[in-house]
Amino acid sequence: MTDLATVSFEETDLEAIATAEGRVAVFLPPDGRLGREARRVNRLTRGALARLAEDPGFAKMAPGDCRTLAYPAGMAAEVVDVVLLPRRPKPDEARRAGAALGKLRGGKLLTLLVGTTARAEDIVLGAVLRDYSFDAHKTKDKTAEDAVQTTPAGIRVMAGKPAELEALCAGPLAVASGVFFTRDLISEPANVLTTTEFARRLTELAELGVEVEVLDEDALAKLGMRALLAVGQGSDSPSKVVVMRWNGGPSGDAPLALVGKGVVFDTGGISLKPAQGMEDMTMDMGGAGVVAGTMKALAARKAKANVVGLVGLVENMPSGTAIRPGDIVASMKGDTVEIINTDAEGRLVLCDVMWYAQDRFEPAAMVDLATLTGACIIALGHENAAVFSNDDILANAFLRAASDEGEGAWRMPLGQAYDDQLKSAKADMKNVGGRPAGAITAAQYLARFVKEGTPWMHLDIAGVAQVAKDTAFAPKGATGWGVMALNRLVADHYETKG
Repeated sequence: MTDLATVSFEETDLEAIATAEGRVAVFLPPDGRLGREARRVNRLTRGALARLAEDPGFAKMAPGDCRTLAYPAGMAAEVVDVVLLPRRPKPDEARRAGAALGKLRGGKLLTLLVGTTARAEDIVLGAVLRDYSFDAHKTKDKTAEDAVQTTPAGIRVMAGKPAELEALCAGPLAVASGVFFTRDLISEPANVLTTTEFARRLTELAELGVEVEVLDEDALAKLGMRALLAVGQGSDSPSKVVVMRWNGGPSGDAPLALVGKGVVFDTGGISLKPAQGMEDMTMDMGGAGVVAGTMKALAARKAKANVVGLVGLVENMPSGTAIRPGDIVASMKGDTVEIINTDAEGRLVLCDVMWYAQDRFEPAAMVDLATLTGACIIALGHENAAVFSNDDILANAFLRAASDEGEGAWRMPLGQAYDDQLKSAKADMKNVGGRPAGAITAAQYLARFVKEGTPWMHLDIAGVAQVAKDTAFAPKGATGWGVMALNRLVADHYETKG
């Protein structure tokens, strides 16, 4: 698994700045006035920093933009990164400034001279989030230079009160570990992250105090999860449901339930997908990945909340035993579903796990996440996840949390007219409602499995779970979208204060 960069906190020291290897970053406001750390760097570089700050182009840069001084005289560093940052930056500005440096780190030691800079914890979080690469399956030739390298690759933070800043960063770094866990899971190929391996990795969360239970196919059959089992019946990889419980709140308080779609590979089944782009379907377990990462984040920071995460793990394959268009299956709820398209499989997984979550845990609220529909990408692109909910309070709370964390989300409608598109002549419902409003009718399908009185929200993350180009906080590929927003939702609305 990808580890966070080692982050250490030290008091600002002139000699340590002078001898720091790798990259050294200093922050300047738009007016170019040099703070304590900047003055030290300026002295070491014989005025180079002041000359850069006096350049009219410096003040015109956007917050978080940086210029570099390569091989500065008087310092051991290869590069000094000079970052423009307002004196009182917004959290997003501070994170973007840190992310710009995390992108540049390149495995070298990065020394952040934050001093008493406001929002220093966000600078550190941004640097850590962007300092990510998934290279578990790349072979690397170790050179002699690599073998004798003595400088530890990591992030060193020099601050006026390092102990206080370290304590302030503990929570954000715990959340970052959950984001990395999600990215790793989504990035893994399906021949590695089978349903069995996925479940095994989730059991390791027990080391953080999460109670983990794995339900096998026999247990699922006894529970009546026939819709979920129907999706996986064409694969040799056994279907599973993993239940993760974090009991950090008062005993007896109803938990928040997070439910994730975990299709480790989606061929479309008998309704086979086109070959082009099918390799990306290793990310169709993105919803389960976000649930897993959120549970890790909550446990790592010891959240004072009761949260249960449930993920349905299946593989959707074509074979002689695979479910067919025209089949009718019964859900755990008891409703029957006519299968029109076997590529609309995620909702069959979720409906059973959602019903089980409500039956067993009677949650205070329920949130499901899934890379559910291509229609969501057509509607919102790769900038926003689609938010559907039966509860304005829950939806608005999440939208605020997502906005605060810089994770795009946009609320979409529900309504009877959309629900009517699911009518079947042979069963209680069809599993698709046709091409019009495909993301909405998918949400309407799930809404049929929400018990009266349960606040519920569906997040279609098809467009944001994995992207084809770099974002501010992640290289192209898996983003970890949703972990920070859900963590913030829990912190703001479900966590015991004090």
